[in-house]
Amino acid sequence: MKIIHLSEIEGFLVGHSVSEESNTGCTAILCPGGASASIHVPGFASSTRETELLTPASYVTKIYGLSLSGGGAFGLSVANGVERFLAERDTGFKSVYVTIPTVTGATLFDYPVNASAGKLPNEQMGYEAAASAVSGPLKSGPYGVGRALRSGRLMAHSLHSVSGLGSYGVALDSGLRLAALAAVNSLGSIINPRNGEIVSGVRHADGTLLNRFEMLHALSLLPWDSPASELGPTNTVVVAVATNATLDKVDAYRLARMAAAGISMATYPAHLLYDGDVVFAMSSCTEKSWNISFLGALAAEVVAGAILRSVPEYNDLP
Repeated sequence: MKIIHLSEIEGFLVGHSVSEESNTGCTAILCPGGASASIHVPGFASSTRETELLTPASYVTKIYGLSLSGGGAFGLSVANGVERFLAERDTGFKSVYVTIPTVTGATLFDYPVNASAGKLPNEQMGYEAAASAVSGPLKSGPYGVGRALRSGRLMAHSLHSVSGLGSYGVALDSGLRLAALAAVNSLGSIINPRNGEIVSGVRHADGTLLNRFEMLHALSLLPWDSPASELGPTNTVVVAVATNATLDKVDAYRLARMAAAGISMATYPAHLLYDGDVVFAMSSCTEKSWNISFLGALAAEVVAGAILRSVPEYNDLP
């Protein structure tokens, strides 16, 4: 077994675009040959595009692009740029009249670090991210959608920890490949799933990390029933899982649902009222079918590893 990245799986390309001035960014995942895909939404405040197409009952069987973006709801326009890039290359579903590059996506609320006041990321940044998409190894950290992300948003902005985009995956000797990209903007702290240690996230004024009981106490003091709550819909972990194992949409949905366990393994607390957690699962279908329970367990592990890699000290985790 060796460590790989999502863009090292046949059929998937990854590119980024960043605004240095506004301190925000986006990431495009391209599937030029189409990918069987589905979604699981464990969060209560997701910001997404075209995700109904990913439900097992829907007619569409493949997607051709996925956008991950800062900017909250404003960042949904990034997918338009990815779509435009693919359409110019006649990539997508060939209808009688026009080629339709089905692009889905999700955004994260990266304010106040994002200084664009609802203007960026935009469609042009999505186009630039798609144009830069390549295969090969990826860096974890403040790249693309990870530019302005933080963990530990339970407390005041000054007590957050830097996070970003994490990448982690595995290639088995059998030929199976499975990897995850995780954009981490979590309410809670990040946990090392290997030993249960809190490694980043919610901090006291002196910089030390809150333990689990202290985080629960802080949660108990929040005015969850107040529309004036400082939190708002601002906390999200968005994950893209990709594999070469052949999956239909039902198994892609099952994979996404099982992979979501990795968020709970690596963040605490997870999936709360203002979390917009989303998990996408995609398959290039270039390898044989595998036991979906095994794939789901493995997916949870690589998701947890990708989240851990979003922490600066763990960006190069072996």
